Amino acid sequence: MTSTGKIALVTGGSRGLGRNTVLQLAQNGIDAVFTYRSSQAEAAAVAAEVEALGGKAVAQQLDTSDISGFADFAGQLQTILKDTWNRTSFDFLINNAGIGINKPFAETSEADFDQLMNVHVKGVFFLTQTLLPLIADGGRILNLSSGLARFSLPGYAAYASMKGAVEVLTRYLAKELGVRGIAVNTIAPGAIETDFGGGAVRDVPEVNQYVASVTAMGRAGLPDDIGGAIAALLAGQSGWITGQRIEISGGMHI
Repeated sequence: MTSTGKIALVTGGSRGLGRNTVLQLAQNGIDAVFTYRSSQAEAAAVAAEVEALGGKAVAQQLDTSDISGFADFAGQLQTILKDTWNRTSFDFLINNAGIGINKPFAETSEADFDQLMNVHVKGVFFLTQTLLPLIADGGRILNLSSGLARFSLPGYAAYASMKGAVEVLTRYLAKELGVRGIAVNTIAPGAIETDFGGGAVRDVPEVNQYVASVTAMGRAGLPDDIGGAIAALLAGQSGWITGQRIEISGGMHI
């Protein structure tokens, strides 16, 4: 694939939907810096896969729940952009990193709530804020939400509330960053066959069958369904789409 000259930053890019997104971007000629929290080996494997596709990818460690590390991360990112691409900016930010906690409302602890908040809301808010000077004018930001912000399933009250906050934040970012030509949208996956949340959709037949039964397309989602859609949005002429929630769920619960 011929390089487009564009660079994406993908948080949580060593596994799951983030990994698939990095690979799909590479297939569309978009290079990437991607973050991982703890598994350097997994991250190195993803970078190697991108290189095998003819692209460039650099893995950088980051705990997106700890905002105290964001300034140092931004400094390291500047060095990576200069050394690898001779750039001072990148084009696309995909706030993908996330965790899942499935507990009934009555059993959700303050620690559970704070853990979700730090990753999904506080981390997204302040990492985006920190990286704003490095995002090229005319760039794009995609924030990951969830179908659970639209439909309700028991056990996801805290998680879905965080994703609802991300969707509101997306609209405000779109409003405030429009002057720079930066489009900001929300991507909301449905139930996907990954290891997220313990891998139930992928590994538990009853869960997979339930998802298929309430999905218009008749099956659970696959990582390629999400990574491919993200790549298409970023590689295509979608810069006039902003402030929108784009659900990629195969028609789950419609």
